[in-house]
Amino acid sequence: MNADAFALTGELDAPAKVRQAARTGRLTGQTSGLAPGFVQANLAILPGDLAADFLRFCQRNPKPCPLIGMSEPGEPMLPELGADLDIRTDLPRYRVWRDGELADEVEDIRDLWREDLTAFLIGCSFSFEEALLADGVPVRHVAEGRNVPMYRTSIPTAPAGPFHGPLVVSMRPLEAPDAIRAIQITSRLPAVHGAPVHLGDPSLIGIRDVGRPDYGDAVRIEPDELPVFWACGVTPQAVIAAAKPPFAITHAPGCMLVTDLKNTRLSVL
Repeated sequence: MNADAFALTGELDAPAKVRQAARTGRLTGQTSGLAPGFVQANLAILPGDLAADFLRFCQRNPKPCPLIGMSEPGEPMLPELGADLDIRTDLPRYRVWRDGELADEVEDIRDLWREDLTAFLIGCSFSFEEALLADGVPVRHVAEGRNVPMYRTSIPTAPAGPFHGPLVVSMRPLEAPDAIRAIQITSRLPAVHGAPVHLGDPSLIGIRDVGRPDYGDAVRIEPDELPVFWACGVTPQAVIAAAKPPFAITHAPGCMLVTDLKNTRLSVL
């Protein structure tokens, strides 16, 4: 966990507190472990002429892109996800993309906001980690105070309009009994990626070096552990890089929107 989030963990025990800390610049790093019990969300913001295609992309790829909210064009407030929630200020850090290239990372996008922009909020694995920990399944990056490791894979997403590209996955190393239990737990949570997409040999899904993630931080994997891979909400960033839209905004990996929705509402069983 980054230093500012670690220092604020005990204090930021409610969604509004996390959003306010991001809005005022007190929180600029990852949100894992903050406001326990509440849904966190990945973010993608697209211009109006691409919004319908991106919505179809999410519908065709529900594992990496389970949609939990969508704004009206030009409307930065999402009251259905949180009181006084402003998508322009309430994430710790944003990424700005131009023609598929990462152009900047900023802590506030008010000066970039336009009347044609639509925000898409996508379920995040930080929500299912709470269910794993509650059942005694260890989560290595949480224990090590790191961001979750994430990787681009050779698995293609289902295209929609200009949007196409590789599936991104997050990884948690687990002993076999814990891996089985993790599958059982997360399969009940499709709104936050559901069950894993792969267990074991990373090379089978195009990951050459599991010790060098494309996003996040590397974590220790013990000899008796399996790397377990879940579809990840960073997938839209790989898709934006492949599709090269003129302009887009996403969250910085690990820097989520913390909503007022309860994690307990996500289970299908």
